[in-house]
Amino acid sequence: MNRRWELDLLRGFMLVMMFTTHLPTRFSDKLGQPFGYVSAAEGFVMLSAFMAGLIYTGRAQKAGIPAMKKAFFRRVTTVYACHATLLLFLFSAIALLGLKLDQPALTNLIGFYLSDPWAALPGALLLIYNPPLLDILPLYILLLFASPFVLAFAMQRGWTGVFVISVALWACGQFPLSQGLYEVLARHIGLRVPFSETGSFETLSWQFLWLFGLWMGAATAQGRLDHRKPFPQALLAGAVLVVLVCLIWRHTAGQIPVPGHAESLINQLFDKWKLGPLRMLNLFALLVVIMHVGPRLSERLPRIGFLEKLGSASLPVFCMHLVVVLAALTIAGEYRPGRPLLLDVLMMAAGLAALYATALVTLYIDREEQQRMLAARKEQELQRARRSQTRAASAAESDLPT
Repeated sequence: MNRRWELDLLRGFMLVMMFTTHLPTRFSDKLGQPFGYVSAAEGFVMLSAFMAGLIYTGRAQKAGIPAMKKAFFRRVTTVYACHATLLLFLFSAIALLGLKLDQPALTNLIGFYLSDPWAALPGALLLIYNPPLLDILPLYILLLFASPFVLAFAMQRGWTGVFVISVALWACGQFPLSQGLYEVLARHIGLRVPFSETGSFETLSWQFLWLFGLWMGAATAQGRLDHRKPFPQALLAGAVLVVLVCLIWRHTAGQIPVPGHAESLINQLFDKWKLGPLRMLNLFALLVVIMHVGPRLSERLPRIGFLEKLGSASLPVFCMHLVVVLAALTIAGEYRPGRPLLLDVLMMAAGLAALYATALVTLYIDREEQQRMLAARKEQELQRARRSQTRAASAAESDLPT
């Protein structure tokens, strides 16, 4: 399909936001959640779901639901292969280097693996043990795996039932339900991976964000969602007010709404890992504002090739960002006040250069593969034409009188 450059630009921007937040420099705190109590992770998950709904609904309309499911499962296999490769890299090269350099930032990150590798390695490959930084891809894999079944159901019976169940699961995710269920299951089947090592993202909550993006993509592909239709003035004014309040609050109080009171109700309502209600309000208000001003901005602002290329190769770039961050944590450790500014600038510049190089190589390989497939398709068509001509000539000769 023809690429939508504005979506690639958004994905590239979110990748840069995630990279600058995860890289251990003096910039990570200031650049984390710059637009309020919303992080790049929410935007990236929703946009990835939107792209999946857009592309695979088109595939279902063109080639049928079985072809759509097959394409989804190919993508799942690709993402899982990337995740498994990152795990092996973390548990081998990075772990050895971290132990040799005695780097607490790294040994704390993989503490469970170092204490019980025979439970950690198979647990990680089964998407049960998810170390910090490597816990978003397992969530992505699970949601991607469920998507073809959800899409097939919704295309035949509508989205109402899907969203009723999804909202109920999100509400359950605000409570420690999944922890209780996991601990009961772990006792019965002998899992040695503690719940605290299964990843920070609450799947029951984040599935709603994914399904919302999936619905938007599917509705766009089916022509049932017009992004150019203006929002009601009252809704737009309310969204702008929420965005401004959260933006000012974030840059006044910091990344935690009520600092020093981690268990306060306000902090729980803005919780990232469970997608608390106030966080969702901030996210959807920001989405309304972006959808309102986005078309006008895309017509006036210059295109940024750097971000577009990163977004076009989002999966390899995301994986490279993790490689760079893990290497930085292993060699330089967590940021400490007093570190030279030049070192942080060089780390940031080298990391962004690595992401850009990854995007360029990926896009070059993709172009070569597309040209090869196009040449093979043309050759097949040429051979079919030759066979057809040969059969026609043979038929004409058989009709000649002897």
